[in-house]
Amino acid sequence: MIVEQRTYTIQVGKMNIYRDYYAEHGLPAQKRILGKFLGFFVADIGELNQAIQLWGFDSYAERERLRAVLAADPDWQAYLKSSPQVILRQENRILVPASFSPIS
Repeated sequence: MIVEQRTYTIQVGKMNIYRDYYAEHGLPAQKRILGKFLGFFVADIGELNQAIQLWGFDSYAERERLRAVLAADPDWQAYLKSSPQVILRQENRILVPASFSPIS
């Protein structure tokens, strides 16, 4: 298993707008297609105004395949067109669990 960490830096004061809109309109399509939703977090200490999503995949190839399916999905495309324009920056990471990790 691999974990994709997606970190979004949101405009100051706009986190609730982003979080609530995403939860209602973006997350349902992602969960339907991507499947292994591990969590959504908001940074409280350190670099603030960041929303972090964690997604699990069996492999990098599975991630690529499912992300392509998501990109073509009409519900996801509608979300991208209508979502509040509050994201300043996005960073994606692929995390590979150690053999002793509980989610390896």
